[in-house]
Amino acid sequence: MQPADSVDLVKAWITEAQRVVVLTGAGISTDSGIPDFRGPQGVWTANPAAEKQSTLQHYLADPQVRQAAWRSRLVHPAWTARPNRGHLALVELQRRGKLHALITQNIDGLHRKAGSRSVTEIHGSLREIFCVRCGKEYRAPKIPDSTPPLCNCGGVLKPNTVLFGESLPPQALETARRESGACRVMLVIGTSAVVQPAASLPYVAKEHGAAVVEVNIEQA
Repeated sequence: MQPADSVDLVKAWITEAQRVVVLTGAGISTDSGIPDFRGPQGVWTANPAAEKQSTLQHYLADPQVRQAAWRSRLVHPAWTARPNRGHLALVELQRRGKLHALITQNIDGLHRKAGSRSVTEIHGSLREIFCVRCGKEYRAPKIPDSTPPLCNCGGVLKPNTVLFGESLPPQALETARRESGACRVMLVIGTSAVVQPAASLPYVAKEHGAAVVEVNIEQA
């Protein structure tokens, strides 16, 4: 099948479907100046040691890792990034009444900034942090200014983003699985789909009879 034929087929599926769900990953935000993780110019590709900052065990055990993680957070391009055509295209799909739910692995908040509704951020948000000791939550800009910051109780603060070795928020995961199982078409955009449990969502959709379409710069 030629690429043009594939595009026409996907358009037909979307037009006919009553429920379309989208799963996005870091690749949809690269045109907004936010690098992905595993791509040719990815954060972990360029600096494999940076992956430690995304691992709960290292984050909690090593103050230097926490300092590096916090410095990276403060200069993260998501603070100033703007939604790109990919984000806006999904808003338009929603405006047309075709997009029922949007599930994202991204922590940059760009889907919400673009105007998307019914967004499930299964890996959390960069704009929130919490204390691992007492559970108190803080939200930008009301965050302690020490580096790395400490809670008023003296406990370690971490971004409210899911690290390796940490479970996904149960409610967000339940919503994501429910929406995946109920859709008729799932668009998988900009994700390598190798990190579980998010990687299982397209299979949930397919097992319930949905057509699954992957849009990715690299071959799966």
